[in-house]
Order: sequence, then C-alpha cells, then structure tokens
Amino acid sequence: MKDDNIIKGQGAQRNVNNRFDRYIYEQDDEDFGNVKTTFTEVFPKTIVNIVKSADLPMDYSMNPYQGCEHGCSYCFARPTHEYWGYSAGVDFERKIMVKKNAPELLEIFFKKKGYQPEPILLSGNTDCYQPAERQFEITRQLLQVCLNYRHPVNILTKNALVLRDLDILKTLAQQNLVSVSLSIPTINEELRRKMEPRTSSSKNKLKALEILSKNEIPTHVMIAPIIPGLNSDEPLSILKSISDAGAQNFGYTLVRLNDSVEPVFINWIETAFPDRAQKVLNLIKSMRGGKLGDKKMYDRHRGEGNIAEMIHNTFKIGRKKFFEGKEFPKLSKDGFTGTREQQLSFF
Repeated sequence: MKDDNIIKGQGAQRNVNNRFDRYIYEQDDEDFGNVKTTFTEVFPKTIVNIVKSADLPMDYSMNPYQGCEHGCSYCFARPTHEYWGYSAGVDFERKIMVKKNAPELLEIFFKKKGYQPEPILLSGNTDCYQPAERQFEITRQLLQVCLNYRHPVNILTKNALVLRDLDILKTLAQQNLVSVSLSIPTINEELRRKMEPRTSSSKNKLKALEILSKNEIPTHVMIAPIIPGLNSDEPLSILKSISDAGAQNFGYTLVRLNDSVEPVFINWIETAFPDRAQKVLNLIKSMRGGKLGDKKMYDRHRGEGNIAEMIHNTFKIGRKKFFEGKEFPKLSKDGFTGTREQQLSFF
C-alpha cells in the first residue's frame, strides 16, 4: 500500500499488534482494502456499565455494539477490542460484536431492588448509531425500554441516523427524559471524510441538530477531539454553526493517543497528511508533556502548554459569544418507579 493511497472508508490502514497476544501474525497491507465487515452476536450478562472515572460527567453508560464502523483513527475505544482477542486497527472497524440481548438486560437492570435512577449515556464507548444500527435496531429498542420505564437517557453519536428514532425521542423529550449530543469535530467536509470516514457528513449532522432542536429535544455538541494542526482553527466557526442550529450547550476534548491508539493514528496521519504529519504529532506532544497520550485524571482532558491554553481560551471566547444565556436542562428522574407502571409499588 502506497503511503499516499489511503484506503477509502477506513481510519486504520492495517492491524496493529494486540498487546495481549503472545504470537504475531503479519498480514499484507493490500489485503486490508478488501476486508468486509462481519457481525458476531455476543451474550453479555449486563449492559449497563458503572462509570468509575471521577473526571467524567456520567454515572452509567451502555454500548449495544463492540467495535465501531465509523473508522476514526483517534478513537479512544480501540484498545478495548484487544480484550476480545482482536486488533485495535482494522479489526476494530470491521469485526463488530452485536449485543442483541441488550434490551432484556436493561429491563432487568431497571428492576433491581434499590436501584436509584441516574441518566445513562448511550454510548460511552462505541457509537450506538453506527451503520450496524440500521440493520439491528438495538439502540431503538433500548430507547423504547427507557420510555417504558420513564428512565432518563443521554445519547452521544456521530451519525444522523438518530433522526430515524425521532418518534421515540419526541415522546421521551415530552417527559424530560432525553438529550442528544452530536459529535462534530469539524465542519470542513474534506477533512471530515478523512478524520471520520463512515460517519454522517458535517452538513447532515448540522441538519440533524436543527431538526432535533425544532422538535424540542435538548441538544448538545461534542467538538472532539481537537487535533492541533488539523481542526484546531475551527472552534469558533463550529460554535457559531451549532449555535445557529439550536444547540444548547457544547463540550470539547483535546486529542490523546493512549496505548494502541497511538500506532493507528500515526499510520493514519502519515498516510492521509504526509506533508504535515510530523508537525501534528509534535504539536500533540507539546500538549502531553512530550508524549502522545495521557492517562492522568483531569489532566488528560486539559493538557498543558501554550497550544492547549490557546485552544481553551478560544472556546471560552466562543462560549461567551455564541452560547451566553443558553441553558441545558437537567433530565428528570421523578417518573421512574422500577416498573412499567406509573404508580409506586408498596411491595
């Protein structure tokens, strides 16, 4: 595979070594351009994850799929694929595990004695509206369970497919039970095609944001990740665009390349942007104490140095200019009783 010939529709251009494997199998680079996506049903015993990181703003998350077809080279979830015996590279994008029993598991979770409801994030790891969702509709079923039990749910996705479930989302929103966050790291469509090759276009994401907002569904945008030298000049233009489309709040993160994400991203940036790859990598290192990754609690989100500070200041200006006076609602937990019925149980 030539370095200037990126495989269309993939972020990873090859598999990287699984850190848990004793033996390594080298596959020809050319083979990866012909890899087809496969789906494997798995049978987890639980679907709701307890989020233990103190610097994350959620208590619970759930992921109906393991692996993600969207193909973002920088995805922090890539190393989780290694626990299943796969690579964080092409395997992460093309070997998707499907949790068809997720709706039943969620209902069991809601019925747990003594459970106190807190909003659950869909998804905290891999995208719940990735292309596989068109076929399996697990996310839609999970939303229906949340509606049946009047349980609050936050959605995070890069895909305008979320609009397919507008009927359920509108009903949830009427009871203040849902919010939707769209991930929009760039509105430069040429860059978007390379950064996140199988996500919805920037135009379609903004359109989805507008439709959701017009239907009184609370909307939020994650501008993530900010990669210096690639999309770090876009925050103000993105903030204006999402504010105009009706977003009520936003968040952002600085890129960090932990564990096996690092070799995937390096290969991608050298292939997609050979003329500025080293500059981008050096800028990332300047925010991460000379490294490409950072796992330190709280620090991992903020970074360090002049480049990081410049990015933070830009977002401060954008918040004041485009989001002043906007409020994001807190979801309701009052309707949850642990049953499908509205009334509280005495037994």
